[in-house]
Amino acid sequence: MNKVLFTPGPTNVPEEIRHVLGQDLIHHRMADYHKLLKEVNEDLKCIFDTKNDVLILTSSGTGSMESTVVNLFSTNDEVLVINTGWFGERFIEICKVYGLKVHELSYEWGNTYNIKEIEKMLEDYPSIKGIFVTYHETATGVVNHLEPLGRLTKQTDRLLIADCISGMVVQDFHFDEWGVDCAVASSQKGFLLPPGLSFVALSDKAKVALEHSNIPKYYWDYRKYLNYFNNKSEQPFTPAISIVLALQVALKQLLNKGLTKVIEDKQFIRKYAEEKFKDLGFTLFIEDESIRGNVLVPVIVPDEIDGSKLTALIDERYNFTVAGGMNQYAGKMLRIGIIGEITNKEIDLLIEYIQEVLPECKK
Repeated sequence: MNKVLFTPGPTNVPEEIRHVLGQDLIHHRMADYHKLLKEVNEDLKCIFDTKNDVLILTSSGTGSMESTVVNLFSTNDEVLVINTGWFGERFIEICKVYGLKVHELSYEWGNTYNIKEIEKMLEDYPSIKGIFVTYHETATGVVNHLEPLGRLTKQTDRLLIADCISGMVVQDFHFDEWGVDCAVASSQKGFLLPPGLSFVALSDKAKVALEHSNIPKYYWDYRKYLNYFNNKSEQPFTPAISIVLALQVALKQLLNKGLTKVIEDKQFIRKYAEEKFKDLGFTLFIEDESIRGNVLVPVIVPDEIDGSKLTALIDERYNFTVAGGMNQYAGKMLRIGIIGEITNKEIDLLIEYIQEVLPECKK
């Protein structure tokens, strides 16, 4: 039996995409790749809902997060990081590595930001040049809504930078309309591809900021990517060609189905899984329905159950991989990823397997 990934990424890769990944390579400096890259760019613009080109980096999601810092800011710039979990903390770490002065607004895991506190922070520190936020916080399942933040930055010189790595595709997203200035995403999440590609959308305001950054960069330099794409329909460095070929197929499938339908399907599965786990005696981690994301269903295991042993047994016996909790929730939480091709049938099987092993998981 093949392994089924109930994780927030990587996901199981559909068979038709695996077939493309096994095809012969093409060369990234030739006409057929030029045509491919232009077509993929147009489809990515539809996914991000932007009029601007979308850059493709060969990197993990963290690489794209780092690239936003080195391209858009200078040493000693003041920035605000909205920290609602593990990946909010990652933005803080990256910013500090490059000598940015970080103002942090930290919130308890399972909660979103308070817009009044954001407004006050911007009033108290008028030199803040950018706001970093995680759209969907993978550690907690919380969606941090971007539109209210965009209203604060849209008519200013401040930049809004959003980590949309797990939230892209399965959450409603409108780059231009919401006033986002830089958004990053990755191949191994809602795009149903292997890890290896990251995507970066930039506003016109962000492109101006590129010219003022003094942080050293070579591989991450967005200006190189923009120049190569605009003049040659290429990328400056060797891309993950096989994944770009597969991306072409994945994007066509997503757009043919329609992003609205994709999101509706994920919402249905999320709510279905929530009810099933509540019936089993688990507690939903996020109380506020309006900030529950469609990437995963985070649940707190019953007090008498060892969550780490539970996930280990499910994986060992049934080849069902369920993500556990992170940081202080290790062993206490399950993060049931539904970002892949998960249906209610897979959820029912997962519930059945959990019921079978629960007696063995008591502390």
